[in-house]
Amino acid sequence: MPELPEVETVRRGLEIAMAGHTLIKVQQRRPDLRRPFPPFFADRLTGRKIVALRRRAKYLTIDLDDGNVLLIHLGMSGRMLVGPISEAPFDKHDHVVFDTSNGQRVIFNDPRRFGVMDLFEAKDSHPLQHIGPEPLGEDFTAKALAARIKDKISPIKVVLLDQSVVAGIGNIYASEALFRAGIAPDRAACDIKKKEIEKLVPAVKQVLEEAIAAGGSSLKDHRQTNGELGYFQHSFKVYDREGLPCPDCRCKEGIRRMTQGGRSTFYCASKQR
Repeated sequence: MPELPEVETVRRGLEIAMAGHTLIKVQQRRPDLRRPFPPFFADRLTGRKIVALRRRAKYLTIDLDDGNVLLIHLGMSGRMLVGPISEAPFDKHDHVVFDTSNGQRVIFNDPRRFGVMDLFEAKDSHPLQHIGPEPLGEDFTAKALAARIKDKISPIKVVLLDQSVVAGIGNIYASEALFRAGIAPDRAACDIKKKEIEKLVPAVKQVLEEAIAAGGSSLKDHRQTNGELGYFQHSFKVYDREGLPCPDCRCKEGIRRMTQGGRSTFYCASKQR
């Protein structure tokens, strides 16, 4: 599933193509994705001007000029691809097509159909209000994180994946940030000391910023809006590197893997304590 850097990469590509322009035609090419589309979905979007494109955690939100917000989750395999409007035939997995007044076509392609699209009024209660602070925002500080994890006995890696604790961090970047901070992923979150949290927060920010600059990580499905791969996977220090030497300490054991919450965690037992 795309994590924060992949979704932010997509948002930036869509902003260039869509912000300030009108949706002159919207095609809904199937009745549902993970769940049904809202009633009259395409009709409600057609003719609307796009005011702003934002990201919240792993979601895209598109503000429209009628006060509605288009909510998009890419799911496991969803892609937003941008190109000129053309007569080229659609792929069978091209489920939603947005044509804009500046001649651009944005296609939502999702082979597994785990994505979600919804519409809600901006004045209503926000469906993402339960999500924690953005890790790249000013609210994500060592003090704030310490307050959120002080009573949590689950492993720190599992807690970082909890979207109510911090927004947008997934399996890849939790493993990478804990490695950079030198914190073992199986330690209870409530046992992480203040000085360690002061290392973890900048490590989270750094790894996310580097991943965004690299266009995200393309392991299976992620593509940038121009169709190109992200390349942060070439900078992984621990993720998916089981058995390889630790890039920092060169210990004999190398990178290990464990399963936490049904997901693989990669770490160095020598560096991370």
